[in-house]
Amino acid sequence: MLSSIFGRKKATMIAPEEALPGRPEPAFSTPDTHDVLGTPLVPPFPAGMEVAYFGMGCFWGAERLFWKLPGVYTTASGYMGGYTPNPTYEEVCSGQTGHAEVVLVAYDPEKTSFETIATSFFEEHDPTQGMRQGNDVGTQYRSGIWTTTAEQREVATEMLQSYDQKLHHAGFGDITTTIEPAGPFYYAEGYHQQYLDKHPNGYCGLEGTGVSCPVPWAKQANAEKGMSEAPVSDKEWREKLTPEQYHVLRQAGTERAFTGKYVDTEDDGLYRCAACGNQLFDSETKFHSGSGWPSFTEALPGAVEIIEDRSHGMVRTEVRCARCHSHLGHVFNDGPVESGGQRWCMNSCALDLERR
Repeated sequence: MLSSIFGRKKATMIAPEEALPGRPEPAFSTPDTHDVLGTPLVPPFPAGMEVAYFGMGCFWGAERLFWKLPGVYTTASGYMGGYTPNPTYEEVCSGQTGHAEVVLVAYDPEKTSFETIATSFFEEHDPTQGMRQGNDVGTQYRSGIWTTTAEQREVATEMLQSYDQKLHHAGFGDITTTIEPAGPFYYAEGYHQQYLDKHPNGYCGLEGTGVSCPVPWAKQANAEKGMSEAPVSDKEWREKLTPEQYHVLRQAGTERAFTGKYVDTEDDGLYRCAACGNQLFDSETKFHSGSGWPSFTEALPGAVEIIEDRSHGMVRTEVRCARCHSHLGHVFNDGPVESGGQRWCMNSCALDLERR
């Protein structure tokens, strides 16, 4: 990403009176449709959708992170938080607009939650770096959440405070993420939209801290639902899991076919993540695929996250727990046609069955 077009990298916010004047109308047109999701980039969105904006460094990688999350309706790259109306990319990179690179995230609260999306935000970048993210330096790369509801702002604030304490415990500095009410959102140029779909090997500067983000008020509720606190360090993960579970859940390994305890299980119940207890699959969606691993036609809404997996010379779709981000298995498009055509192929040792 370009750090500065018109001079040195800007590590301090510009004063409003010193900002570039901008223009009354955009200098370019905005694409109508999301290249990956096929949904509109510009409102109005369907009734019931909620919107929030996230800045976490280069918006190329950030947008891809969000469009892959279950329950997300659409995403778009753009600029927010500054003073210059209708800026261009070059102007934002100059540090003379005050804007940050941000991603618009429109999501369906019936399928996911703001907490889930904000958790991915906090965990997938380092929110302690101030006016930078990795090698990208400048005010446009600062960490921020711009909310559209009072509830979003309350949730984000509590999550930030809780995560700040956990990061301190892990040896990191103070979180520098700002939380503000959303102002005008200016769409970025068309070539920035879904950039990493157009350029799969393009630059992505995202790098998390490796520390899981807790939702503070959910601890008691999680315990009541059978969910445990996710470990922070690798040492804690190794102590919690068996060697086989650690290999699968934390190193994206695969158990040998037909060896898992749930391959042929037909008991009624809910399948949870063996690492954190998150509810993942209902037994009603389980079927005998003959593959040697327990298979399901679908996951519970918001339970998992989908990641592109290019390991072993293949391109596959990896499935991880949305709560602790542990590897569960892969999803393929060779399942029962009458049930949607998907086969969620999971590792038995990544699951715990809570029988009904």
